Amino acid sequence: MDRSIFDERLKSLIQEQKEIIELKNEASGVGNGIFSRYKYPVLTRDHTPLFWRYDLDYAANPFLMERIGVNCVFNPGAVELDGKIYLVARVEGADRKSFFAVAESETGIDSFRFWDYPVVMPETGIPDINVYDMRLVRHEDGWIYGLFCTERKDPSAPAWDTSSAVAACGIARTRDLKTWERLDDLKTGSQQQRNVVLHPEFINGKYAFYTRPQDSFIEAGKGGGIGWGYSDCMEHAVIDEEIIIDAKEYHTIKEDKNGQGPAPIKTAKGWLHIAHGVRNTAAGLRYVLYAFLSELDRPERVLSRPGGYLIAPEGAERIGDVSNVVFCNGAVARENGDIFIYYASSDTRVHVASTTVERMLDYVTNTPEDPLRSYACVAQRSELISKNLAILKEV
Repeated sequence: MDRSIFDERLKSLIQEQKEIIELKNEASGVGNGIFSRYKYPVLTRDHTPLFWRYDLDYAANPFLMERIGVNCVFNPGAVELDGKIYLVARVEGADRKSFFAVAESETGIDSFRFWDYPVVMPETGIPDINVYDMRLVRHEDGWIYGLFCTERKDPSAPAWDTSSAVAACGIARTRDLKTWERLDDLKTGSQQQRNVVLHPEFINGKYAFYTRPQDSFIEAGKGGGIGWGYSDCMEHAVIDEEIIIDAKEYHTIKEDKNGQGPAPIKTAKGWLHIAHGVRNTAAGLRYVLYAFLSELDRPERVLSRPGGYLIAPEGAERIGDVSNVVFCNGAVARENGDIFIYYASSDTRVHVASTTVERMLDYVTNTPEDPLRSYACVAQRSELISKNLAILKEV
């Protein structure tokens, strides 16, 4: 390819990405009154910088080919700093390895731009094979903590088994999202840990964690549910005892497993939690998001559990690398009461849903709990129908 064609191709790539990044987002439809979806994803693989993927040296890459591809961008942690929204996203390369990268936005709903370099996450004495799904937590001790899944090959698996893995909770801390100090992996009595979240405040002088104990890498087994435990420190975090505060339940949205999403949001009525629930279907695992409220002084005690899901995949969100999935490990509650919920669809792209503390508190306290039986569900719905028919007669 001659230089003029190279230059024209590069110009077109730059313009195409500029249009993607600068695309203004807008609410999609009337919504359900609880939250608003937005028309466009906020992060995709096409948002990643061209200079991450292409060798822009004409002599080395005259056909301007992608040299190190990006497969998808999903499952970001989220934090607000000095009025800007920052997402620490999971970026998966074409080689399947995931890494963390920071994207920032003034609005929180569009115009996210990645920083020039990905996060350099230090390794422990036992190197991670893969890292992903960071929860960002601004703790009252002054640090911003990143808790993430660190995956390594299962050392007890036979040599021919190249898929068995062990998941643990990696921990790092930072002041500015640029320099990260890696701490010891969390130690618990569970065989595997994924989706661990740090509570943002001390409880009785200790660091408190939401955990998800599992028997194996994928299956919860006899474990499962959102756990709760304490550690005396973060540098060498150890949880001696886990209790389940929100259990998985037969024939519900969290039948197979469930776990805490981002760190809970503190409100006047309690801690507002966003979690994920998983059930099995003929087409595979289905992930949805749900919410609940727990006590301010005792966050491990649940006050209300609305029945059903808060967000489930819709339309194009159901299509991707792992279909029929929504997952959230990042949310931002702003001083004005707005909440941005950052969720990924089908392990492929990142969306935002906007709501408010007021709306979410109404939702979690006034939505009836799942009665767990079809007959009781009909009775619950019939009560609402009767009430509404009476109201409509007055209209």
